[in-house]
Amino acid sequence: MSRSGFRFFLGRVVWRPSAASTSTSTAENISSSYRHSLHKKSFSSQSRYRFFHSIHRSRFSSKATMKMSSLGMGSAGLYAVVSSPAEELPRPDDAALKKHHKKGGKVFINPWDSFYEFTPLHISWAMIWRKLSGKSKMPDLTPPTVPVRTPELLQTRETTKLRATWLGHACYYVEFPGGLRVLFDPVFEDCCAPTTIFKFLKRYTPPPCEIEDLPIVDIVVISHNHYDHLSYPTTERLVKKFPNVHFFVPLGNRKWFESINVKNVTELDWWESRNVKLELRTNSTSTGSSSDENPFQGPGELKAEEKGITASIGALPCQHVSARTPFDRNKTLWASWSVESGGAKVYFAGDTGYRSVPDLPPHIDDYSAAYAHLPHCPAFAQIGQHRGPFDLGLIPIGAYEPRWIMSPMHADPKDAVNIFKDTKCRKALGMHWGTWVLTEEEVKDPARKLKEAMKEWVKEDPEAFGVVDIGESKEFETGS
Repeated sequence: MSRSGFRFFLGRVVWRPSAASTSTSTAENISSSYRHSLHKKSFSSQSRYRFFHSIHRSRFSSKATMKMSSLGMGSAGLYAVVSSPAEELPRPDDAALKKHHKKGGKVFINPWDSFYEFTPLHISWAMIWRKLSGKSKMPDLTPPTVPVRTPELLQTRETTKLRATWLGHACYYVEFPGGLRVLFDPVFEDCCAPTTIFKFLKRYTPPPCEIEDLPIVDIVVISHNHYDHLSYPTTERLVKKFPNVHFFVPLGNRKWFESINVKNVTELDWWESRNVKLELRTNSTSTGSSSDENPFQGPGELKAEEKGITASIGALPCQHVSARTPFDRNKTLWASWSVESGGAKVYFAGDTGYRSVPDLPPHIDDYSAAYAHLPHCPAFAQIGQHRGPFDLGLIPIGAYEPRWIMSPMHADPKDAVNIFKDTKCRKALGMHWGTWVLTEEEVKDPARKLKEAMKEWVKEDPEAFGVVDIGESKEFETGS
């Protein structure tokens, strides 16, 4: 296979643009210093050492590198106290059966007819055949692609509205009324891969800011362990900047965090939830602040006792897979999430499919009447029934072509609109697009097709579910 084309890696089919298209077509929306990082480096002996070290670190990591940043200097600050709710939140009657567990919870599955399981070998051969037969497509990266702007983040916890800022791909920074600050699926690196030596899976849009620019992070929510959603370098930088940050992860992922000496981790199964209260820590060996310095001593800040920041965080189902190496496929769970704080409720869909569609000619609509019988994932309607409505949904809209391969794992815009309706979100923003070329669809298609689907299917409020620029913030009313 040529240097440009599809690569199958750890359960994911990914598109690697040619070097020429990467170095020239992104010129207008990537800074010169950022473009410089796209240049190839020789695979010297030093590079080989860094490659194998980074492969090891991506799976097992280095406790030594994280240990110093975890110790801190002993100043006061906020930390999350996590507890089980006095009463379980509503859930389906069959949730206790844990149908998604296999082999005693050592492997996880999607227990619905809406999911079709492709083996990695099957997908690899399918993509090779598409390439050889000339059916595969290369997305056009000619600028402008997706606009990137510098985020305008609140520097204190004072806000009366729900506020969400897209930081690229599946990463959102959400500022809740009452002061809680949550970061979803952060990956700030150029490459979403276990190593950066080969420089594949490079961003075509840069991050709008750096981790060090974020003013406050209390909670980090992770949907699953794929490299475009969970990053070792990003985790390392987050813990260094915010030593008391608390991670919420799906079942089985705690071990990875503990291997890099991150202790503030809560892992949950589907339909489980935890209560969170931010408290002021004194006389601690941790820097103890989810913000850079001491968030309750600066201008406009209140004491923790007066503020009383609390939240309810729940893990919910979605339709996907997991893998971080060739040997751990589906050994950790994937999840969508709900976060409720300050009177606002947010649904984060993570990475998910909705249906499994057959291999169809390009001109055939898989939502036409002939395919109305295809089963869709029932979990989203259950989420809407038992946990909705939500003030805001963060829902994936990209990485869906070719549909017959991607649909079990990745929603397209029409799927996303159905998820929006099923989960009873009042408003929603799109994600999982505009950052890395993972699949064949044109980079602007997800936003365009989402707008078309909303006009067709949600005529009463077609603007309720849309997109924003990378780095753009949008405010939402709550409880309406």
